[in-house]
Amino acid sequence: LFIGDIGAARTNLHRALDLDPLVKDILPTLVRMTRMDSGGPEAERLFDLTQALASRVDELPRAEQIRVFYSLGKALEDRGDYDGAFDAFVKANAMHRETIAYDAATFEARFEAIAEAFNPALIERLQREGLRHDGVWFSFNGSRHRIDMSELTGGRAITVYAQQEVVKDLVQARLAAGGQIHFEIEDVSVHDLDSALPKIRFRRDGVAEELACDYIAGCDGFHGICRTSVPEGVIAVYERIYPFAWLGILAEAAPTSEELVYTYNSRGFALFSMRSPQITRLYLQCSPDEDLAQWPDDRVWEEMCARMRTEDGWAPAVGPVVQKGVTGMRSFVIEPMQYGRLFLAGDAAHIVPPTGAKGLNLAISDVNCFARGLEAFYKSGRRDLLDQYSATCLRRIWKVQRFSWWMTSMLHLFPGHDGFDHRRQIAELDYVTSSRAGMTSLAENYVGLPLDY
Repeated sequence: LFIGDIGAARTNLHRALDLDPLVKDILPTLVRMTRMDSGGPEAERLFDLTQALASRVDELPRAEQIRVFYSLGKALEDRGDYDGAFDAFVKANAMHRETIAYDAATFEARFEAIAEAFNPALIERLQREGLRHDGVWFSFNGSRHRIDMSELTGGRAITVYAQQEVVKDLVQARLAAGGQIHFEIEDVSVHDLDSALPKIRFRRDGVAEELACDYIAGCDGFHGICRTSVPEGVIAVYERIYPFAWLGILAEAAPTSEELVYTYNSRGFALFSMRSPQITRLYLQCSPDEDLAQWPDDRVWEEMCARMRTEDGWAPAVGPVVQKGVTGMRSFVIEPMQYGRLFLAGDAAHIVPPTGAKGLNLAISDVNCFARGLEAFYKSGRRDLLDQYSATCLRRIWKVQRFSWWMTSMLHLFPGHDGFDHRRQIAELDYVTSSRAGMTSLAENYVGLPLDY
């Protein structure tokens, strides 16, 4: 199979089947390779053999019982007997769980180890290295205005902590808990999403592998394979492409503000942020097809300072630029976020413009909702939370889309921008930074809507 000679592989597998139909993986492999509804002699022989083995399954070792029921489920599914396939897959899954759940005490101890690794360890470095911001600044007409988010939201705040650092923490915690993560795999695909036993296939170190799953979480980003594996016509797409982008830099310059500064300027939007007490992160509005070759460091700093400098003399500190790039901006949502046993989360299902700083927040919210559904299913057999996954997540997603779009439209220059638009945006910024109701609404959304499903 691995060298690509499928015909020879099929012939040899059938010879092995004649010798012993219960040799590990031969029967399920042949069933997977064969369309069991083809009506051909090979398919009929395999189907008859699978049914015969299932009829005397009690005589077989437990491992062989599992393989027989998985094979029977695939055969029945191909033939359109979905109820029979579901029953076979359920039996196989139940038997499989019995083989891996020998000792309740061991299971509980392992669960406690995972919980211990995923709770204190996950937040320890974030608490130590993350930068807590209790407020945020908005700059317009040459002056800065602070919104005290913590005071307006009962003590809530945001933490500046790079997304790649979150990934590092999650990977470390997963490995520490004894979990498996496969890196650098190839040819990933998902199959049988609307069946009782969806599958993930991939190649690792040149060897083809398959995972049979109860559910699949599609957390593989906007360009991943999970969303595109859903049949055409199932998903509705709602999208807005913005006519501008952000030119972003990382600079070796100590931040001159302890909190983020959003700037509205007649030259275009700018954002002052930071990665650490030594590294500044800065953005300015530019064209989506901006040529970075036309932006040497001196020009970048000149434009940053021209947009951000205030009348009281505040401006970002200038330093060596260590990274430079252009980020396009879009709003993107799909409905529904689930198909069969596939559940999409994060950028695979939605993207928000970065103005509201809510991309990772939304992704974690999706996964939290999915985890609650899995917990209810495996503890008590409840499917209602999983069935409601899309509706639950989308209610929060559209609120965040509204906020991110509002922040973007309030602070950026759109094509055709004129004096009316300028005065309207200044009036909106003036209201938002002077009205307690306006500041509270912004603060509630900016620190993140509650995860109250």
